[in-house]
Amino acid sequence: MSPRRRRIVQALLYEFIAIAVVGPVLAWVYGHSMSSSLTLAALMSSVALAWNYAFNALFERWEARQAQRGRSLARRIAHGIGFEGGLVFWLVPVMAWWLSIGWWEALLADLALLLFFMVYTVAFTWAFDRLFGLPASARAA
Repeated sequence: MSPRRRRIVQALLYEFIAIAVVGPVLAWVYGHSMSSSLTLAALMSSVALAWNYAFNALFERWEARQAQRGRSLARRIAHGIGFEGGLVFWLVPVMAWWLSIGWWEALLADLALLLFFMVYTVAFTWAFDRLFGLPASARAA
């Protein structure tokens, strides 16, 4: 699979699963309707999808320049931290606006989601790599 196609498939699959999990959780936690919560989850997913594509392109460019090939646990954790850390800057304003809450509350809500997504991101990328193989940037020479 080409690097571009791989990133697109990875991002779409990742976000589809995320919407299916996060939408109902948001409805339950914030007392919003399922349609409102799924719409917010889809909006956040759209933001995350764009960030996922951009971040993975940047990460793979960095990864290709590293002497050590492969994806160790440490590299996977660094990937998850980089992705989710960057996503906080994009999602806090969206959550504050949609939920009609302050930025501080939105940050706390986003950090709660971050805890889930940190584990999900590492597990998802590991499973994705097992199913589809490592990208060229991580394969041994």
